[in-house]
Amino acid sequence: MTIEELAEAAGVSASTIHKAEASDLHSEPELAARLHSILESKGVIFLGAGEGDPAAGPGVRLRLENHDEGIRPQNLNAANDG
Repeated sequence: MTIEELAEAAGVSASTIHKAEASDLHSEPELAARLHSILESKGVIFLGAGEGDPAAGPGVRLRLENHDEGIRPQNLNAANDG
C-alpha cells in the first residue's frame, strides 16, 4: 500500500501521512484510530509489549493469509518483469 493509497483510504493528504509517520499521533487520536483500522484491514497485526515474547517490545506483524511474497529472486526473468 502506498502512502497515497493510505491517505486516500483515510481521507487525508499524503503530507498528513508523512507528518503522522514522524510523530507519535497522540495529538490526533481520530487519525491514529483510522490508520490503525485501515492497516489492520490490510493484514497488519499490532502487537503490544510482551505479546508472543515476554521480553519483546511493541511491534507489528503481517497476517499470513494476506501475505503475498511475490516472485522469489531465483524465479525472476524478462518474462515476469513488470
